[in-house]
Amino acid sequence: MNIHEYQARELFRQAGIPVPDGEVATTPAEVEEIARRLGGGVVVKAQVHAGGRGKAGGVKLAQSPEEARAAAEQILQLTIKDLPVQKVLVAPIVDIASESYLGMIMDRESQRPVIMVSPAGGIDIEEVAATTPEKIFKLAIDPRYGLLSHQAMGLAFALYHDVKQVRAAARIMEQLYQAFVTNGASLAEINPLITTSAGEVLAIDAKMSLDDNVVDRRPDLEALRDESAEAPSEVLAREAGLTFIKLDGNVGCVVNGAGLAMATMDLVKYYGGEPANFLDIGGSSNPEKVVSALRIITMDPNIKAILFNIFGGITRTDDVANGIVAALDQFSVDVPIVIRLTGTNEDEALAILEGVGKTALKDMDEAVQQVVRVAQEAA
Repeated sequence: MNIHEYQARELFRQAGIPVPDGEVATTPAEVEEIARRLGGGVVVKAQVHAGGRGKAGGVKLAQSPEEARAAAEQILQLTIKDLPVQKVLVAPIVDIASESYLGMIMDRESQRPVIMVSPAGGIDIEEVAATTPEKIFKLAIDPRYGLLSHQAMGLAFALYHDVKQVRAAARIMEQLYQAFVTNGASLAEINPLITTSAGEVLAIDAKMSLDDNVVDRRPDLEALRDESAEAPSEVLAREAGLTFIKLDGNVGCVVNGAGLAMATMDLVKYYGGEPANFLDIGGSSNPEKVVSALRIITMDPNIKAILFNIFGGITRTDDVANGIVAALDQFSVDVPIVIRLTGTNEDEALAILEGVGKTALKDMDEAVQQVVRVAQEAA
């Protein structure tokens, strides 16, 4: 689950990380009032679950409350990566002497949190990794002991030469690790971590993504969810109990089981197609899940063909077939559907589909090749 910057700043602040003051607003008038209260220049930042806000015009500096209001009027009209801006963060402008990067991710390969630092802060870390990888320093953290003080100091020396700043940065790294672990984060990022002309080290940006498995057990974290900032398809999938991740391709995939879903996406790529999503209906035989899955899939205008790839074990293929028929009765599906069904009650499933003029294949490769061909012809 992604959270907004203003929410991540509060979690950082709770961990002791030095974060400048800031308030969130939803109208230009509120922004003007906050800017007047903070005094001096402010930065107005769009609050959306998307990167590249600055490049999209979602971050503006203002030297007066009136300028802050004008900036908010522009930002609150933006749509950034298909997400409308509904909130902005207003924070005081900070005197920046230097910018660094500090981040932490959960590394699936090592099964450990990995902390990353770079003296090249304030820009996309992906760009730094691609052009100057020698400027990124990483450390896998042993969860039995956490981030040790000497490890944090070693990383901090890669950022600063002043000993006071090194100690301050090391302390922030340890605090970031605590925020990461305490809140079940999969990512925590400060970009930039800055120094001021007075020598202070501050986090003037905050980004966090939380593991859904932790959020499900933490009502306080669930309360941070902003469904208005999420794609409607993702909200619908969560309400329907489906595992769904939107991608950029044009072949919609409805599959039962995460392993089969991954194999299906790999096979779509292998045969020259591009999967449009990961969608796992799970082991349930509830036809309503299939109806919801098709409704979610058809919300994506980029999809040119849909593949059902169902291997019936616990899942009854006749229930899936009934779900497909029910969906076609409830709403229009304007793209071709290729169906592969095999396993539990497949004879009954085939009879159900034939009753509405649909056929189903048994071979997975054949089905994937067909859906890729259909999608390419429609593109």
